[in-house]
Amino acid sequence: MKLLAPKPGWTSRADVIVVGSGIAGMTTALQLRTFGLSVLIVTKAKVDEGSTKWAQGGIAAALGDGDSPEAHLTDTLIAGAGLCDVEAVRVLVTEGPEAVRKLIERGAKFDTEADGEIALTREGGHLRNRILHAGGDATGAEVSRALLAAVRNDPQIEVVEDALVLDALKDKTGRVCGVTLHVIGAGSRDGVGQALGKAVVLGTGGLGQVFASTTNPSVSTGDGVALALRAGAKIADVEFIQFHPTVLWLGGKSRGQQPLISEAVRGEGAYLVDDNGVRFMQGLHPLAELAPRDVVAIAIMRKMKESGKDHVWLDVRHLTGFAERFPTINASCLSHGIDPSKDLIPVAPASHYASGGVRVDLNGLSSIAGLYACGETACSGVHGANRLASNSLLEGLVFSARIAADIAANLPAESEPVENTSQPFLLDPAVRKELQTAMSRGAGVLRSADSLIETSNALSRLEARHSDAPQVDAWETTNLFQLAQTILRAALIRQETRGSHWREDFPETSTAWEKRIVQQIDEVGNWATEYAQVIDK
Repeated sequence: MKLLAPKPGWTSRADVIVVGSGIAGMTTALQLRTFGLSVLIVTKAKVDEGSTKWAQGGIAAALGDGDSPEAHLTDTLIAGAGLCDVEAVRVLVTEGPEAVRKLIERGAKFDTEADGEIALTREGGHLRNRILHAGGDATGAEVSRALLAAVRNDPQIEVVEDALVLDALKDKTGRVCGVTLHVIGAGSRDGVGQALGKAVVLGTGGLGQVFASTTNPSVSTGDGVALALRAGAKIADVEFIQFHPTVLWLGGKSRGQQPLISEAVRGEGAYLVDDNGVRFMQGLHPLAELAPRDVVAIAIMRKMKESGKDHVWLDVRHLTGFAERFPTINASCLSHGIDPSKDLIPVAPASHYASGGVRVDLNGLSSIAGLYACGETACSGVHGANRLASNSLLEGLVFSARIAADIAANLPAESEPVENTSQPFLLDPAVRKELQTAMSRGAGVLRSADSLIETSNALSRLEARHSDAPQVDAWETTNLFQLAQTILRAALIRQETRGSHWREDFPETSTAWEKRIVQQIDEVGNWATEYAQVIDK
């Protein structure tokens, strides 16, 4: 399959094409340069407008006294609810501390204690303080700043901004050797062109815009995962969409990116309370407010259903120095007329993170030669059914280094793409809002066969609304539609509740489903599903 688009009118080349400019994309590019390879970074908007800069909490790594990779591994496996690839998690937690030190070498500055040691805090699911943070609650912004400075300082890394990636290009052997892309600009790179290289790395972030309410920025339309899907790559674990429990509730009509209230706020001692001011997480889980995100999100949704209200409350009034520790969150609340020092903060779950994506091995290689994926675009198996807080930035650091090393060790000869003769497909961009609303209503935190089938039927009706006018909105909407289909198929197949996948009609976790659901589509759009056993050694 492919998107309906004009034929490429220009060509750029580099040893490696990296799509995305978040922590995954920029770290991959910098690591590739250590092997002397030239890099072309393709980024959808401006180079610093992805999800990374919005990350508040921090980066998890076993750097503190009394902590260890084994302890970090244990916490990750518990959060992952039996679906983590243990080998992948071991790579994450053992290589994580060095990856963080490398990030610091590249200029990232984290908050420190009075003695100069890096300050570490806790978040949900962690039994030890192991979260590095910067600017209180502006970790992502600091990481993005440091990496961007390093990228701009390297003349062998070229950045193409305002460029939406469209489809993968393959050579005569079926190996991916580039991508088509559309540049919104002027001059030689205006319109659709092609970027050719010896390998392609997808680091396009998440797919939060599939849902009506999300913490993800507007650029998070899952372009990399959709590209890989159309190219025939295996996609796994997409039913596990993590809904962040505490997103600032701005009213029932609010849509798009919503302000996040970081996990770290509860790590510092904030309470979740109902309309009567009663802490409802106590007694539900030994960690109370610091339970894994799926547990907290489901508890909040149940409380909302019970009360008939659209939100619950977060109480930070008892926390000393909240405004200094969380300046970004404090300012966001104040801008919406909420004073955290005096007022309860209204919160509700919203789409936050996709634990699934392009199925990759321990070196980030997809099921298609030449095509790699990293960060939220990838499914390495480290998150299982539910990502542990602040493991996402760490994943981008660790696996980007592995991708670069694998590409450098297996660099093929330059090849040319052959024409993609598959049937093009494009939807009317006007269906986006209906799609997002349907997905939030029927495939959100709480799911059932009835809600999922109703949503699938809604998507089937939208599928008939084609477009013959290639443009950014139409391409993005088509990506969202194909990803919504993939999510719905997996969510219907998995007849159990596990991690961030909650089936009201199958409320128990089943040993029969200790396997991941892997999906592919062929050139004409036929779906295939297989099951992969979890690597638990």
